[in-house]
Amino acid sequence: MFSFVVRAAKAGIIAVFVLGAASAANAQAPSANQLKLARQVVDTSGAAKSFDSVIPQIFQQVYATYTQQNPDLSKEIAGAMQGLIPEFDKRKEEIAVIVSRSFADKFSEAELNDILAFYNSPTGKKLVGEHSEILRDAFGKTQEWGGKLSQQLVDRLKEEMKKKGHTI
Repeated sequence: MFSFVVRAAKAGIIAVFVLGAASAANAQAPSANQLKLARQVVDTSGAAKSFDSVIPQIFQQVYATYTQQNPDLSKEIAGAMQGLIPEFDKRKEEIAVIVSRSFADKFSEAELNDILAFYNSPTGKKLVGEHSEILRDAFGKTQEWGGKLSQQLVDRLKEEMKKKGHTI
């Protein structure tokens, strides 16, 4: 059941992304200045840094897939992939461009200037500095909350099924 919920959630995310992309395609393209300001927002806000782990994660996934299929080649695969790191690390810039475009698509020049002013303020700088720790803390707490919620759901489901004469 849980995997169904996860698949449904992923499908929903994909649908929102596709619909968003379609509506963005129909919208007016951002100006060069909007793109420039959006890139400044991405750099100043630390948004680009939040994607630093994407390429290493892809490397890990590919490594795991191919070493699982070919365990005897794990050292050779690791060596080949090690040699590919510099080539693919250069692709990080593409993520910054994608994120910048998303900002430029959603915000006007005036709004982007306002966002930049915030991120350049003491509070904005503090937010950027504390962001990773806040997310780690929030992630841990939501994991704990999710575990409790899951157990409560299991308990309630058992109660409801017992009322119907079933033991699960």
